[in-house]
Amino acid sequence: MTAAVSDLRRCGRAWVFGDEVNTDEMFPGFAMKMSIAEAARHMFNATRPGWPDLVQPGDLVVGGRNFGMGSSRPVPLLFKELGVGGIVAEEFNSLFLRNCVNYGLPALAVAGIREKVAEGQNLCMDLPNASVENTTTGEKLYGGAFPEFILEIIAGGGVLAKLENDGLLQKASSEG
Repeated sequence: MTAAVSDLRRCGRAWVFGDEVNTDEMFPGFAMKMSIAEAARHMFNATRPGWPDLVQPGDLVVGGRNFGMGSSRPVPLLFKELGVGGIVAEEFNSLFLRNCVNYGLPALAVAGIREKVAEGQNLCMDLPNASVENTTTGEKLYGGAFPEFILEIIAGGGVLAKLENDGLLQKASSEG
């Protein structure tokens, strides 16, 4: 395991959401033309107004079944902008999970997680070992592990960042 992959451990306060949370709820349509920084200020605008002002760097989002259903909006960028350390859900929508990998946001599917976590409790997510510990209660749960190359992509900041850092893709110019 590389040093970067071993750094995929995150601890923070839990924010608990339900089943079938839609990407449209997370990234409202009116915010689609805004910068990522500005759009992040509108996450969950209709369902949890003010949430971006409450979340702290390192906090973890806990979701239910089919978390991230809907369109392919770049929601992981908004979570990262707000400093969210990762997402643990009962089950992810497959497109949303791919976007988490593509944008370098740690995400782990763990059956039974919502039954074992209350909002505000402290969690530690260990992506390389596919585990989540509720440090408030001491309970530990396990999910499905990612292969090493997926962990390396996430640790590298996502697909494009990893390819650029590995010299396999020319870095995008900041001009024009």
